[in-house]
Amino acid sequence: EVQLVESGGGLVQAGGSLRLSCAASEFTDDDYTIGWFRQAPGKGQEGISCISNRDGRTYYADSVKGRFTISSDNAKKTVYLQMNALKPEDTAVYFCNIFANYVDYWGQGTQVTVSS
Repeated sequence: EVQLVESGGGLVQAGGSLRLSCAASEFTDDDYTIGWFRQAPGKGQEGISCISNRDGRTYYADSVKGRFTISSDNAKKTVYLQMNALKPEDTAVYFCNIFANYVDYWGQGTQVTVSS
């Protein structure tokens, strides 16, 4: 069974930084996209960043562009999200996601809270 385990969430003041990590276990596909979604209280899910393991292409939502950086270690099937210049509106539960062979795999989520 594929498992995604996130870490790195927490409480930070506005303007601060956090680094999220997500490690995939029991995952053997070689062609996939891995990334991050978030869901703030009372709001829908937002896809914020992802990276393709095949060609390294990245995607960023406008809301995080220039502040967040995604990277990955394909050998370890791990993805990282460096979040800088955090804002209170970045407060949300952040979920790791892998999309492979038309199947989505999800982590359990990690809370990020940014205080003003």
